[in-house]
Amino acid sequence: MNEHYPNTTVDSDQADTIALSIQRLAEKIQQITEAVKTLNQERLAQETKIEDAQKRIQHILSRLPEQSDGRQMNLLGEPVTPTNPEDDNEPTTH
Repeated sequence: MNEHYPNTTVDSDQADTIALSIQRLAEKIQQITEAVKTLNQERLAQETKIEDAQKRIQHILSRLPEQSDGRQMNLLGEPVTPTNPEDDNEPTTH
């Protein structure tokens, strides 16, 4: 960048202005580089969360009964008391 141009003269004020501009640009490039690194880290974290969610969904789907199976499936893993057809009737008072 220190090429010599014989017919171009730059006074010290212009050189200072150029040096300040270069410094500002270097700082902005550094900020952009840090922002890109942060975005990449956040993207990787989001991809990991998505993969975990997909695994959980796949696990739930694998627990679903076949379509030919008429039973109801408990997807939450909570204990289910078997239903007794006699319990479906309303109690009667005589």
